[in-house]
Amino acid sequence: MANPMHLGFQDAMSPLMEELLYFHDHTMMILILISSLVFYTMSALLLTKLYYSNTSDVQEIEVIWTILPAIILISIALPSLRTLYLMDETNNPCLTIKTTGHQWYWSYEYTDFSTLEFDSYMTPPQDLLPGHLRLLEVDHRMVTPMNSTIRVLVTAEDVLHSWAIPSIGTKMDAVPGRLNQTMITLTNPGVFYGQCSEICGANHSFMPIVMETTPLNHFQLWLENRSTS
Repeated sequence: MANPMHLGFQDAMSPLMEELLYFHDHTMMILILISSLVFYTMSALLLTKLYYSNTSDVQEIEVIWTILPAIILISIALPSLRTLYLMDETNNPCLTIKTTGHQWYWSYEYTDFSTLEFDSYMTPPQDLLPGHLRLLEVDHRMVTPMNSTIRVLVTAEDVLHSWAIPSIGTKMDAVPGRLNQTMITLTNPGVFYGQCSEICGANHSFMPIVMETTPLNHFQLWLENRSTS
């Protein structure tokens, strides 16, 4: 969960988000090294009067500053492609959940169960319980089992929305008439918060996303309670 004055990413709560954080740190380290080298070179040119006129004509220097940027780009592109393919991996999901964006709430349908579907509205501030977060809590949470591969099908009923939960590294556009899919695997129980990340209208900031991950036996109890209610 983001905190006041939080400048970095939220803590990773899924293997995919861990990969994204690793790639971010890898790329930032390369950028810091490049920036430091450029800053040092500019400082040396501004603060010293030494200039070697024959340096700019050396063939070896031209080869180095042509090949070195290519090597740097490859070192960024290969981890990026690996993470991109991991994000698109869709092998044998244990559970499929269809989420539909409306103006301005989300609805969830557990497609593996014929009667399990519900709407998720933001809890008004006057109805919040102690410990609940203002503008982020909902009346019905999306509940998922931990240590399971979950496929989320994302679409919209009216306008463009975006289903996003930063701490698990998931963000998928909800487009009317189109089904997009993303995969989620969570190894720790907890409650994870997100919001619509597409400017979808007047109440865009009032359609939060709350996903609660529980052990499998608790998830089965939740299924039984939802089916009997």
